[in-house]
Formats: sequence, structure tokens, C-alpha cells
Amino acid sequence: MDILSIDAMSDGEIAEILSRAAQFFAGNRGRRSAERLHGKIVFNLFYENSTRTAMSFATAAQRLGAAAISLSVERSSVQKGETLEDTARTLNAMRPDALVMRHRENGAPAAVALIMEAPVLNAGDGTNEHPTQALLDAAAIQHRFGSIEGLKVAICGDIRHSRVARSNAKLLPRLGAEVRLAGPPGLMPEGVPARSVDEAIAGSDVVMMLRVQRERLEEELGDGPGEYLARYGLTRERLGTAAPTAAVMHPGPMNRGVEIDSAIADDPERSLITLQVEMGVAVRMACLELVVGSAAR
Repeated sequence: MDILSIDAMSDGEIAEILSRAAQFFAGNRGRRSAERLHGKIVFNLFYENSTRTAMSFATAAQRLGAAAISLSVERSSVQKGETLEDTARTLNAMRPDALVMRHRENGAPAAVALIMEAPVLNAGDGTNEHPTQALLDAAAIQHRFGSIEGLKVAICGDIRHSRVARSNAKLLPRLGAEVRLAGPPGLMPEGVPARSVDEAIAGSDVVMMLRVQRERLEEELGDGPGEYLARYGLTRERLGTAAPTAAVMHPGPMNRGVEIDSAIADDPERSLITLQVEMGVAVRMACLELVVGSAAR
């Protein structure tokens, strides 16, 4: 079993991951270690920079008792012209038990999965998908509210380029949530109903803000950081229109003072941003245990 996209996962697999993650989350907070993958090897292959995803996958593997081995692409044979397919064949010959991969090109993990005999987990491919991020977001929402069914979730920012938004827009409705996508008109995909950030946030139970690359502020929007925050970012005023118990999320890294006000990001009552990071380890433990376990059967 690979984890490449939300659509490729069954409802049962999603429910199993969320259930296992909740158990791991409770155990991790108690500093208990689950040695369920003792002796297994997990390769981490990241063609793009990452802090949260790379470190949480490595931590997840270690907490399960597996060895996490990371390949530095900057120092690999990729710099000598080695193709993605040849890299996959080389890694496959080393017989890892799982491969975690992030790549700048859409569909790259799926292409590698055709070569690898071990399960492949998509840690983000281009502007396509980031399935484990959506799973950890769902787990964090579930932890906060008890259930996702019936919640209104506003996802705001650079929707067009966001693999996080794309995966969440597929997953959360399957779990019973209403997802509202909104952002600057120039950063919305074709075919998505026009909705302002103010409309999306009003009455929402969860407000998830997305990072906006600074080069797009001027190139595509003509905005500076402060102007973007005022027009499209999460301010106290906008959050005040959400549900009284609304929670705030952000997949990171954040541009403070651009898409989100720092005081909101650090609000211990409303912000789930740190919880998302902590839940990321638990969800990725659940994913690794599931795919490695299924491969062994």
C-alpha cells in the first residue's frame, strides 16, 4: 500500500489512520515509545526544503523503532545528472521498507512508486497533493472538536498553488465538513466559485490560512505584506466574524504579519498551529505503521 493521494485512499484506511494517530498522540505526550517497526528502514528523499514534514517523518520512524535514513539531494548523484527513475532503482536495490518522498514536480512520487517495491508515501508533490498534511489537519480538528461532521472550515490564501488546500478539499468533505476556499482572485484556481476571504471566514468553525510566497505579493497581486494582511489575511477583526469557538490553523511556515497576525498565531486558546506539528508525528507514525505492516503481509 502506498499513500500518494487522498482519492486513492479508502474510507476505511483513512479512519484507521486517524484512530491509530489518536492513540499514538496520547502515547507520545506520555513519552512512551512504540517499537512496532523495530529493524525496519525508512528512506527520506526530499527534493524540496522542509522542516515540519521531514523532521516529523524522521521522528515518527524513530518512535516506531525504525531507522530513518535521509538522502541529501544537494550532495547526491542528482547533482551529476542522475534521473529520478535511476535514483529510484538505486534506492530500491537497497531494499528499504518504506520511502518518504517530496518533489517539486506533480506526480513524481507516483512515478517512483511504479519502480519501488517498498511502499511510497507522498510528502508533497509540486502543486498537486500533500496527503499526510491533510490527514494531520483532520486529526488536529478531530482532537479539538471531537468530530469533524458538520464543521465549517475556511481555507484561505494561495489556493491555486497549494497542495495542502487541494488535499484538504478532498479529505475534509469526506469526513463531513463544509470546506470554503477563498483568496485573492489571482491566486484562485479556475472553476472554484468566487468567494471573498470575509465571506469564507464568517461563521466558520476552523480558519486555515495558507502561506503566500513573498514574490507573488508584488508580481501577481501588487501588494506589500501589510496591504495583503489588511485585504486577505487573518486579522482580529476577521476572526471576530467566525464562530465563537473557532480554531485557527496554518500548515507552516508562516509569514507573520502577511497572511496571519502574530497575536492570533500565538493565541493559546484559538491557535492549533503547534498542535498540528505535534499531531503530524502521530499521524505519520500511523501511516508508516499501516503501509509497512501491509507490505509485510
